[in-house]
Amino acid sequence: MGVEVDVEFCGTCGYFKKFEELAQHIKAKHPDIELNGHEGRRATFEVKVNGTLVHSKLTTLAYPDYDDLSAIIDEVAQGKEPRSCKQQPITSCIIA
Repeated sequence: MGVEVDVEFCGTCGYFKKFEELAQHIKAKHPDIELNGHEGRRATFEVKVNGTLVHSKLTTLAYPDYDDLSAIIDEVAQGKEPRSCKQQPITSCIIA
């Protein structure tokens, strides 16, 4: 079964570098998937697998966990439905 991953990212916020990092990680483990990235709404880093939203930076304020996203791709390739992705820890916030 083919797997398509689509990432909408905010170019204004500098998230293209995060998309490149994710793409490198995912393509190393899944060279045959279709991976698309495109600039979208402000502050977005939204990841869809076969059309299902599995991660939203707008909701979580974090980036997706790349290893968990890779596991989701494996599951979808085996015929399972996409599930929500774990997130990377948020380390850049400071509360004063």
